[in-house]
Amino acid sequence: MADLRLSVLDQSPSVAGAPQDRAIRDTIEMAQHCEALGYERFWVSEHHGSQSIVGSAPEILVAAIAARTTRIRVGTAGVMLPHYAPLKVAEQFRVLEAIAPGRIDLGLGRAPGGDGRVSWALNPMGDDAVQRFPANVRDIIAWTSGKPLTEGHALASLRVTPETPGAPEVFVLGSSDYGAQVAAYLGIPYCFAAFISERGAEQAFEIYRRYYQPSERHPKPQPSVCAFALAAESEAQARHIFATRALSRINRDRGVRKSLLPAQEALDELRARGDEARAEQLADEAMIGDGAQVAQKLRDYASKLGVEDIAILTQAHDMCDRKASYTSIAEAFATVPLNAA
Repeated sequence: MADLRLSVLDQSPSVAGAPQDRAIRDTIEMAQHCEALGYERFWVSEHHGSQSIVGSAPEILVAAIAARTTRIRVGTAGVMLPHYAPLKVAEQFRVLEAIAPGRIDLGLGRAPGGDGRVSWALNPMGDDAVQRFPANVRDIIAWTSGKPLTEGHALASLRVTPETPGAPEVFVLGSSDYGAQVAAYLGIPYCFAAFISERGAEQAFEIYRRYYQPSERHPKPQPSVCAFALAAESEAQARHIFATRALSRINRDRGVRKSLLPAQEALDELRARGDEARAEQLADEAMIGDGAQVAQKLRDYASKLGVEDIAILTQAHDMCDRKASYTSIAEAFATVPLNAA
């Protein structure tokens, strides 16, 4: 796939032995690193009440990253919309568009990004907002692009500022058929969150393409996928570093969210708990290896799903390992411009 475009999702992971606030500064530094490597987009996530992922205000991170970069598109994957008033989200991203014209992505999700208590604290009426998700996405598209709301809308006369000549690119991030249906109905891009679960990706894309309703900005479907990948100098080294991710995944499945441990400590804990076999299975299924191996796995995966855009999430305790992974993958794609149109 000569035209495969690569992007990055950074979750601002908290790592053992370091203060949580460093994770935010690391995300900004990683964005600058990935821009220098030629990646297409740099997205940040939203999570609340977690000891492992501390990016709780993606709109602020996007502003900071946009101010420290010049070319790479910057955005969210995603803003968890049920927590917020659609108008406020639209205003925030109109401001971001003014800060970095033509470089802002607004990924919207329906998941809570935290537990029920946190969701209630953010928005006691969140359950109603979940039901209004499609309509709220529709309104945000209109408000961010300066287009009129639907006929008869109670807020049709409302003007959203600041006015901008361009508009953020709005897309839906999801890991189910529901998000695919919303994106198809509204005629916007859809990104499947395979880093959460790879199951259902092909079915979601089939639904998205089948029911897609062309829009002025997006006359054709624009499917993409966000997946975990990790590259190192050798496959053996990559599998060792992956122990951090394996422990994190196993803990997550058990409702435990802790700061990321160094690879050897993670491996020791997996062995002590009897989870080594499960960790090996996760490693076998993951896109890990040296740069060339991971690049081929990414190409094969994108070809299987029929997508031309893939965002990479890499988890590791050591920031140097994360940087090296993105560098190795970029170098493996060196014969193909990562920012090809």
